[in-house]
Amino acid sequence: MTQTKQQYGKNPIEVRETDHYQMEYVHSFVEKWDELIDWKARAQGEKDFFIKILQEYNKKKVLDAATGTGYHSVQLLNAGFNVVSVDGSPVMLAKAFENAKDHGHILRTVHADWRWLNRDLYGRYDAVICLGNSFTHLFDENDRRKTLAEFYSALKHDGVLILDQRNYDSILDHGFSSKHTYYYAGENVKAEPEHVDEGLARFRYEFPDQSEYHLNMFPLRKDYVRNLLSEVGFQKVTTYGDFQETYQSEEPDFFIHVAEKAYQP
Repeated sequence: MTQTKQQYGKNPIEVRETDHYQMEYVHSFVEKWDELIDWKARAQGEKDFFIKILQEYNKKKVLDAATGTGYHSVQLLNAGFNVVSVDGSPVMLAKAFENAKDHGHILRTVHADWRWLNRDLYGRYDAVICLGNSFTHLFDENDRRKTLAEFYSALKHDGVLILDQRNYDSILDHGFSSKHTYYYAGENVKAEPEHVDEGLARFRYEFPDQSEYHLNMFPLRKDYVRNLLSEVGFQKVTTYGDFQETYQSEEPDFFIHVAEKAYQP
């Protein structure tokens, strides 16, 4: 039976569990996800940012650890990269495979939980990407550390991890304000938080047909993530804001962390 309605119980803001994402990405929400992303608008915002980074590091074999509906996997395949696409949601993986096929690619997909990623993978990768604010689905400290350790292990000795997150520092400290330029670029879709505290950011997504969905996420602070990456073993972490390395003049919507595994004595 296809699940079409999200389940949060009587008090949605009490739902703060990593595994709950399985009940958030229901079939009806996944079918609308590309209205939210808007592939063409996202391509105009990102341009070839991720492709350039991977090329600068001379990386070829990439693990897309949060493929979603397949946007980044398809962009990387178009650019000639060797890509394996992972997601914890079988509904998302099915949609990603369908989207990739529409773009002339047969996606190599793996259904896996990040916390036990290497149990379901074979080999090592030049790069792991975890994009689309996906890392914030992890609510437990141990889950975050375990996941980063799995990403680290999946990389070759000189591999890089590219991980992004929404700018929760700004939301927590100053309230929500989005330019709606780079991520979630659908013109007629609203994506705004309806509840935020230090342990939960609950976002509401409203679509033109009046349908409404939610995601409960953990509001990760930038420096916390950077420190966590270092503690797990990554040697150097460079942080970009909305695809720019210098972003002090204006608060970015998103941060992108590039973490290098290569040992630096």
